[in-house]
Amino acid sequence: MLNMPCVIFAGGKSSRMGEDKSLLPFGSFNTLTEFQLFRLHKIFKNVYISCKDKSKFNFQADFIEDIKTSSTYAPTAGFVAIFEHLRCDRFFVLSVDTPFVGKIEIEQLINADKFDNDATTARTQSGIQPMCGIYHRSMNEKFHQMLKEDNHKLGLLLKNSKTLFVDFEDEKPFLNLNHPHEYKEALAHLSTI
Repeated sequence: MLNMPCVIFAGGKSSRMGEDKSLLPFGSFNTLTEFQLFRLHKIFKNVYISCKDKSKFNFQADFIEDIKTSSTYAPTAGFVAIFEHLRCDRFFVLSVDTPFVGKIEIEQLINADKFDNDATTARTQSGIQPMCGIYHRSMNEKFHQMLKEDNHKLGLLLKNSKTLFVDFEDEKPFLNLNHPHEYKEALAHLSTI
């Protein structure tokens, strides 16, 4: 069990999916969020769920609600709330819609992380994966500034910070459920593992 806190980001708008993907059924679970919570609790001692409003979930968990802002559904407000809530030096983040990032990928990121980094995130041939990695407290002020400026470009933030990008050859674990066809693909993949 890993001591580093893990935060599942489940507060997105899901506009491309057409419905809230964090609430979609997945495997034997009522929601994708519960699926992620269950499997990540096998890897991390403490798992939290970052969201806009915890009342949309009908199960018990450690929720961290975004700070209230008129801003978009970007994760910036979530990061600010997490830094306020957890008070730790670093934490692991994973988007709710990447259900196949497993222990192997997570341990590879954690083993590569250095304490003087601002962040350590996954990178595949299709690009950087800002919602799969480790963020350090040194990023706290940058997230506050981004929120103040209504700037939510995580990729740009990572490129302009001391970020270690860990390269992964295999794209499959990073399958992201943005569209209905990707959700169907994920369900089919789940039934084969």
